[in-house]
Amino acid sequence: MSSKSSYEQLLWQRWQEKEDEATLNEIIHYYTYLVDYHVERISSHLPNNVSKDDIRSFGLLGLYDAIKKFEFERNLKFDTYASFRIKGTIIDGLRKEDWLPRSLREKAKKVERVSQELEQELQRIPTSKEIGNRLEMSEDEVESVVRDALFSNVLSIEEKPKKEQEFSEGIGYTIPDVNAASPEENMTKDELKQELIEGLKSLNKNEQMVISLFYYDELTLTEIGEVLNLTTSRISQIHKKAIYKLKDILAKVAEH
Repeated sequence: MSSKSSYEQLLWQRWQEKEDEATLNEIIHYYTYLVDYHVERISSHLPNNVSKDDIRSFGLLGLYDAIKKFEFERNLKFDTYASFRIKGTIIDGLRKEDWLPRSLREKAKKVERVSQELEQELQRIPTSKEIGNRLEMSEDEVESVVRDALFSNVLSIEEKPKKEQEFSEGIGYTIPDVNAASPEENMTKDELKQELIEGLKSLNKNEQMVISLFYYDELTLTEIGEVLNLTTSRISQIHKKAIYKLKDILAKVAEH
């Protein structure tokens, strides 16, 4: 634990010796920034009706669980271990809560139906504006519906791993065994990866930057706004538009 701050080391030493409630609360307070980070990232995918306080409650449960179950002798980095549990607990909580309202599910079905109709008529993928015009919805609303439905589908597709597995509680813990994949599966993954790369190239400069900073550099939308000198609201719009453009590819990736 030499890389830890002296205060952090002291907290963990006290916890190992006593496992008392006061020390537990101090450790939770110390690592709350991890919860806040995952709440910001996950909530950026969710509709406004989902309370950040609820998401934060799930995250704090994950942090509490991580502290109680952390095994010092395994020489794992607590931040990494806790992040797995926090994210997993939030996702599990969202799955159980059925956070996507019925009205949004109905809109998602309409958007999908009209999207298919327009694709047949135009012989190309329709824009969110074209879909919106047909449904008397704004371009922004169409993109929001697509983003929300896509995230909902990802939640429903993912399966909980077996209990014996490393980091078994909650979604997002399983590390796929690449060696176990068949040649056909690897070929499909390679094709999807190539599709995604081509899809990213179709985005404009700002969209590429936001997607890169959000998913690769793992910045929050607020942090990206500071980097690009744009408001968080504007970054959210750019992110939504990029997700809409990549929706078909992302849906395929989620299924695999």
